[in-house]
Amino acid sequence: MDEPRRASGPESGSEAGAESGPRAGEGARREKTSGRRPEGPAHQRRGGLGPTLKRTLAEFKEDNLSDSAAALTYYAVLSVFPALIALISLVSLVMSPKKIVSTLTDLVSSIGPASAVDTFKKPIESMASGSGTPAILLIVGALGALWTASGYVGAFIRASNVIYEVEEGRSFFTLRPVQLVVTLIAVLLQAALLVALVVSGPLAKKAGDALGAGDAAVTAWNWAKWPVMVLVVILIIAVLYYASPNAKLRGVTSVLPGAVLALVIWLVASVGFAFYVANFASYNKTYGALGGIVVFLVWLWLTNLAVLLGAEFNAERERGRQLAEGVPGAERELQLQERSRTKRKKRSRTA
Repeated sequence: MDEPRRASGPESGSEAGAESGPRAGEGARREKTSGRRPEGPAHQRRGGLGPTLKRTLAEFKEDNLSDSAAALTYYAVLSVFPALIALISLVSLVMSPKKIVSTLTDLVSSIGPASAVDTFKKPIESMASGSGTPAILLIVGALGALWTASGYVGAFIRASNVIYEVEEGRSFFTLRPVQLVVTLIAVLLQAALLVALVVSGPLAKKAGDALGAGDAAVTAWNWAKWPVMVLVVILIIAVLYYASPNAKLRGVTSVLPGAVLALVIWLVASVGFAFYVANFASYNKTYGALGGIVVFLVWLWLTNLAVLLGAEFNAERERGRQLAEGVPGAERELQLQERSRTKRKKRSRTA
């Protein structure tokens, strides 16, 4: 059941027949042999950073991940506000919603385009205005929002299966909890970070006054908080990378390089796009009142491009490791154990 799949070799039985049929549908595994040279000793040593990056870019194009990023942007639009509702609902149990909104907008405006911030600032301010809502209703609303927001994770799972060249074998009752747990982890980590950012400022000031350091302690924290935020974001991306594909990966640490790469690319792209929008773009002239929304959508698309590129980088690092170890078939297809083959077994029984 958990034997590594091989790219070649005859298979027998109804399960093999199911695998050899049409591959349309979610997580469809595709043979990726175009443009590849035959396997050989020279290719089995291609595990360095340079070859890995080269393969990453080639596979990114072959997997049509720019289209996948557009699909993820659609799901992100549907998920971002439910996720914010869940986040604000949870954090508002322990602090003022207005402080949450202020912290969120300050963080985003320091990185992304100003017009993108304006797009979601008013909606989350209206969310935060319902601060008199009973706690039980906030919790129920947060759970409903989590269910909706998990749609983005589901879309990312399908993209990850394409990247890792596996079919989705997990049943609905296995896959849906994965989506919800990953979404919940992301929201809880962001909630903890928001609470820490809001509370730590006054604490740093009090500590500075007690030590006679004055505003120096606040200044030091304003610099120190960025590495903390970076670590939290990397952890969220790593959890998404590790849980998404229907493939047994070597551990959360094995996906950290891709998470770091995704974050770096996203930061550079966000700053570059913000500079472009502020100085050269004419979205408002072209789209009028919709200019801010268009900027927000493009920024989300760039964000998803960065996240997918990081996932592809992890997959190609794994391919490089397999090539270095001389794993047969790795040049054509990643040789990974699948987490589950339940769905395919059901299809083979009904065929």
